[in-house]
Amino acid sequence: MTTNSAPTTALTHIAQLVTNDPSLGEGPLGLIQDAAVVIDGDRIAWVGPSGKAPATDNAVDAGGRAVIPGFVDSHSHLVFAGDRTEEFNARMSGRPYSAGGIRTTVAATRAAGDDVLRANVARYLAEGLRQGTTTQETKSGYGLTVEDEARALRIAAEQTDEVTFLGAHIVPPDHADDPAGYVDLVTGPMLDACAPHARWVDVFCEKGAFDGDQARAILTAGAAKGLVPRVHANQLGHGPGVQLAVELGAASADHCTHLTDADVDALAGSETVATLLPGAEFSTRATWPDARRLLDAGATVALSTDCNPGSSFTSSMPFCIALAVRDMGMTPDEAVWSATAGGAHALRRTDVGRITPGARADLALLDAPSHVHLAYRPGVPLVSAVWHKGVLV
Repeated sequence: MTTNSAPTTALTHIAQLVTNDPSLGEGPLGLIQDAAVVIDGDRIAWVGPSGKAPATDNAVDAGGRAVIPGFVDSHSHLVFAGDRTEEFNARMSGRPYSAGGIRTTVAATRAAGDDVLRANVARYLAEGLRQGTTTQETKSGYGLTVEDEARALRIAAEQTDEVTFLGAHIVPPDHADDPAGYVDLVTGPMLDACAPHARWVDVFCEKGAFDGDQARAILTAGAAKGLVPRVHANQLGHGPGVQLAVELGAASADHCTHLTDADVDALAGSETVATLLPGAEFSTRATWPDARRLLDAGATVALSTDCNPGSSFTSSMPFCIALAVRDMGMTPDEAVWSATAGGAHALRRTDVGRITPGARADLALLDAPSHVHLAYRPGVPLVSAVWHKGVLV
């Protein structure tokens, strides 16, 4: 069984396989017991019972362990320099801290050379990959000048296909007295320079960042340049972010911590994915998002790390799964689905987040008999092998 001379590989004796394809197995996760998967090049060629696996060039015995799709991390901020250890330490120690938050990272990022930023992106992508993340979105947002935002996106696009223009992260200090002028910059010269390097446009729609009218102007300008909207919405309080995301057909509304019934209904009645980022609540001791409320209403939910140096400095999707189960009302099955297929929905991808013939061969082998162990054994490095685009990494 060989196509174009690419060697084929069978993973056999998988105790429990999560396919995320209900037509292949049991329940929403499409679970198959004692399963096998055949990889042909960078694609999944066959899925089914281990005893019926076709002959292949190579074989890997999973030894009674579980296999899941590679995680799809649909929200992160990896293009930055410096860190904010002192800020985190003060926050966790109950001390006031006023070193500037995002502005601190902006200053460090602007001052860093390309090689530093490039190495940081590579480091955090590799960190995520070791923990099973095979698809990674990342954003700009720590440059906030035309040159620095374009530079961030160019560097990100070298290493991942899912790149988001977030010039509207905050109003930078050099425009503090002229936020309208900064919106004009973002929707004009900055967007012109950045659009060729990005797939998505994002706005931090929040009190203290950008209001609903400003966010609408930025997102519609991005859409006119071919970028698909996503929105930082309703993280710090109630606001217009979720409603705006749904109205504009955004792929996702991210954070969704403070929601009205109307917000929940809007998400449930739309294609906009509610992306929840429990690492942010963990790292800031903020209110947890209510995943149960969204799921019960019928909304599509994704989980993501929000990896960034200030409010969620984790690249671990397994950690976020454990938090979602423990503190956000999700079942282990729901959390694993949201961290794989849910993230794929948030990126409007059908080739990742599932293990089904034709999908990209992104898989994680767990040192456990079931995916439930990702929540059952929090903090334990259970991902023992990862295949990315069919290659064991």
